[in-house]
Amino acid sequence: MTRARLDGLYLLLLGGAVFSLMSVVLQNAVPMPLTDFRALYYPSRCLLQHHDPYMQSEVLRLYRAEGGDRSSDTAETRQVATQDPYPPTAFTFTIPFAMLSWGPAKMLWTLLSMGSLIFASLLIWDLGADYAPILSGTLIGFLLANSEVLIITGNAAGIAISLCAVAVWCFFRERFVPAGILCLAASLAIKPHDAGLVWLYLLLAGGVYRKRALQTLLATIALSLPGVLWVWLESPHWIQEMYSNLLAYTVHNGLNDPRNASMGPEGIIDLQTNLSVLWNDPHFYNLASYLIFVPLLLILAFVSLRTRPSPKRSWLALAAVAPLTLLPVYHRQFDAKLLLLTVPACALLWAEGGRTGKFAALVNVAGFAVIGDLTWVTAFGVIHSLHLSRFGLPGQIEKILPVPPTLLAVSVFYLWVYVRSTRPPVERQDSDCAA
Repeated sequence: MTRARLDGLYLLLLGGAVFSLMSVVLQNAVPMPLTDFRALYYPSRCLLQHHDPYMQSEVLRLYRAEGGDRSSDTAETRQVATQDPYPPTAFTFTIPFAMLSWGPAKMLWTLLSMGSLIFASLLIWDLGADYAPILSGTLIGFLLANSEVLIITGNAAGIAISLCAVAVWCFFRERFVPAGILCLAASLAIKPHDAGLVWLYLLLAGGVYRKRALQTLLATIALSLPGVLWVWLESPHWIQEMYSNLLAYTVHNGLNDPRNASMGPEGIIDLQTNLSVLWNDPHFYNLASYLIFVPLLLILAFVSLRTRPSPKRSWLALAAVAPLTLLPVYHRQFDAKLLLLTVPACALLWAEGGRTGKFAALVNVAGFAVIGDLTWVTAFGVIHSLHLSRFGLPGQIEKILPVPPTLLAVSVFYLWVYVRSTRPPVERQDSDCAA
């Protein structure tokens, strides 16, 4: 291993050490840890006992019977624990945790979340290190050191994104391909809105990537079918019930209402959050977000279908896909760890040199900075220390949402470079020959 690769690896491991230590400390310090894991655990426990996991009253009854409902619980905490918004495909992977009591289950989930993210980071660094090991180590180490909220909340994004990244490594290295197929299938089943566009790009790219995408689709169906059939037996009306649960989160002043979003480690980061400031009407900000998203997706699809994939083009496409995934529908800041997939493209452009490489590094640093947990903790500390008035413009500082436009800029930049990479090189003619 070269000195540069060793230095890059040390930087990544330093970020991983900060991530692990801070996650454990903060998880034990907050009054209500693993709030999001409760949304997976208690509905799964309900299903194990042959009750309807999408009926809030039945999950709440079990939640209280098992001592989950404490006097310190807020209405929001209780809603998250008992009103399941996840598709039934996720039960295949959450049922094993639900077979355990709360203590062992949360410990196992925490270890799996931390371990999978560090492992996936090492694999993506291995890909980026082929071009720029120190830059890759710096970016990924910074991302890891700013990912504590994933562990504190226990959100499934940590595992889903890690599985997606592992699959990407397997497919691009052409090693452990069956494991990669299973990892991407599991990621799609747990959080399809995180891994869905990555799978779609593989399908559009053609060649062996399309084959992997189709194999993943079959694996997803096979893995998810038992959970779906089980839910259908216990809850024949689960589709309507899950839809009602989703609506309950997005109603006015609901937990996922983009009009009430604010910046922070758990903030909502889709385009609707900023567009709702212009016109506070769901018909407007939903339509406007789709009008921004769809043309970018169509450009990506058109170029991918018309060109043969190469390592460079594939990395650029995935770097455009990762931030684009987060923009049109509901996502929170911990979902933005999907930007891990932009590192190989950034390293490749940096190694090529020139203004494009420098701008790629700048774009990635900006993207990683705005999605960093510790970044926002520091920013909030500075803002509160200024004792700004709660009225007028100063009072609206915490409503300024820089994450969506930054993610849009990252996606547009890499999409632009991706489109440029498909053009044939312009041959420079010697002036004497031209004469």
